[in-house]
Amino acid sequence: MESPSPTEEAIKVIQAVGEEGQGNEKASLALQQLAAGSTDTLIEVLEGMKGASPIAQNWLRNATESLAESALKQEGALPVLGLTEFVLDTNQDANARALALEWLQQLDPSAAQLMLRGMLNDPSNALRSQAVALWMEDGQKALSANRPAAAQMILRQGIEHARDVGQIRILADALQDLGAQIEITQMLGMITQWHVVGPFHNRDRSGFETIFAPEQVVDLKVSYQGKSGEVSWQSMQSDDRFGMVDLNQPYPGYLKEVTAYAYHDFYSSEERPAQLRLGCKNAWKIWLNGEFIFGRDEYHRGAQMDQYILPAELKKGSNSLLIKLCQNEQMEDWTVEWEFQLRVCDETGKAIHSEIE
Repeated sequence: MESPSPTEEAIKVIQAVGEEGQGNEKASLALQQLAAGSTDTLIEVLEGMKGASPIAQNWLRNATESLAESALKQEGALPVLGLTEFVLDTNQDANARALALEWLQQLDPSAAQLMLRGMLNDPSNALRSQAVALWMEDGQKALSANRPAAAQMILRQGIEHARDVGQIRILADALQDLGAQIEITQMLGMITQWHVVGPFHNRDRSGFETIFAPEQVVDLKVSYQGKSGEVSWQSMQSDDRFGMVDLNQPYPGYLKEVTAYAYHDFYSSEERPAQLRLGCKNAWKIWLNGEFIFGRDEYHRGAQMDQYILPAELKKGSNSLLIKLCQNEQMEDWTVEWEFQLRVCDETGKAIHSEIE
């Protein structure tokens, strides 16, 4: 068995850095060693960012930036082919791939842009957004050249692959100005039809761990004892452009210290892997086919599309989705939201649509 190289040993030292500063002294020496090393080690150090903690990634990033800065000053020193292969390797760390792309853009902007245009399906949202931005620029150029048909074709490519809400909104508005009908919720696969029941209590934020009746058995014909009396399931549909489901609609008055459940039957034509992508600023739990997937007991820290990406396995036929949403006691204006958005998609973020609504 071969002994690890000095570069491998230095990377391992940095990967072992702890959150409370454990190992900082050794990591500092390892960083100096890596930064002063040969540019031939650049790819190896980038690869070391995969699976590393955010703190360790920062250390390794500093090392790679020193190596790249040195290489860019020497003609032919930057390993262009290796960096190109690294950027295109979606198994590598997304932050490291973005770094490699930056250096290629400095060296040859045209070639880097050509590569980036082909990354519309990239699993890294940051790189995907850069690719979409290029298509948006191309669409605007076509509009400026009075080529509306070409602009519509280009912008459609952009919106079908966009995951950034700002980009989606701009693209949808531009396409609608060109006469195209864009259903954002349908395109993204947002689930807009739900059955909801509540409110149950969330006194002292205890509702998150309390097992209310809907968690045991979902029966849409059954009523339960809620926070202030009997509660029953009711249907609701979101009309929000991005599929946000607002529980303040069925339960008006901006209620506080409450819990509710949302249920949906999702039909899949086949057994397949999928992702449940949730956006929510309240405490939540989610179950698929009665199996607990994940939860987050925190409140009002902001929400965004695809905020939480949860791997899942769909079975052929009906798949039950149950979400628990808790609202806390805070009374500030920015705490009134009690809402979520959920979509089902593949690993690239492409929508998987329910076969039966």
